[in-house]
Amino acid sequence: MAELTTLESLLEMGFDRNRAEKAVANTGNQGIEQAMDWLMEHENDPDIDEPFVPPVGNVLGGGADSQSTTEQPSLADTAEGFTFSSLCHRLHSGDRIGTAGDGSCDNDDSAKIPMSEDEKLEQVRRLEELMRVKQAERRERERAEELEHEKQRRKHGQELQQIRQKLQDDDMKKLTDQRMKEKMEDKMARQRVKDKIARDREERAQKFGGGGPPSTAASSQPAQPSPPSPTSHGPPPTKKEYDESRIQVRMLDGSTLTAVFKAQEPLAAVRVYVQVNGNTPEGQDFTLLSPYPRHVYTELDMEKPLKELGLVPSAVLVVAKK
Repeated sequence: MAELTTLESLLEMGFDRNRAEKAVANTGNQGIEQAMDWLMEHENDPDIDEPFVPPVGNVLGGGADSQSTTEQPSLADTAEGFTFSSLCHRLHSGDRIGTAGDGSCDNDDSAKIPMSEDEKLEQVRRLEELMRVKQAERRERERAEELEHEKQRRKHGQELQQIRQKLQDDDMKKLTDQRMKEKMEDKMARQRVKDKIARDREERAQKFGGGGPPSTAASSQPAQPSPPSPTSHGPPPTKKEYDESRIQVRMLDGSTLTAVFKAQEPLAAVRVYVQVNGNTPEGQDFTLLSPYPRHVYTELDMEKPLKELGLVPSAVLVVAKK
């Protein structure tokens, strides 16, 4: 029985012939170990199972093994057949091998002997063990690569989460600043309304309130006759003029506010008073109405004096949502 070549060894181990031929050709037929490494590295190539076309003048598993002048040590010797050095080792171990006449080891091809079935099985067993070792090394390498990939994925995920959190914090800060700015502008607008109402009150007080004690010339004039009594004949008495109005405002929740305003103050002063001292929600717009007779006051009415609207000397108003 002839000794096993690299191609035959791969076929004995169960590799596909097409893949085995490619492995032998691509490794230069340098031994079973190199061929197995090539197969495991290229087993996932898309063209691994395409038909193999050997180069011209290259006979797989043929004379390349026997004509190689630089034999591979150890496992390569086992895969390609027993070379001169391995035969000498077997000679010293007591195995039967062909020798030269002087008892020395002969390096010629005639010194090689066929392998027995046991030797062939032993060689296949050693090759299978080598393949298991290679596969274990590959699995360990792939496991390490997967762990590194998972670390990188988690790192990128954490970085992305930090970026998202920063964007959310920036958006929240912008929203908070915008709300504070709006509240400040609203507060300043209310203050301007209050200042305007205060100035209007002072101007009206100076214009309609008169001022100071009567002059000496006026006191020296003779006293005017007293008005006739109601029982006397004559025109009816004139209606009393009021310069103040007591306004009671009924809120949305049933509570009431009461305040005294000048008769010449606009209805807008009452609405501002309700905005400042009432419990209406911030930003909610409302209007005022008279319950009896029912009358809803418009924006034009807000500029009219209380006296002109008939709300002097007292009146009851109701807050209503717009």
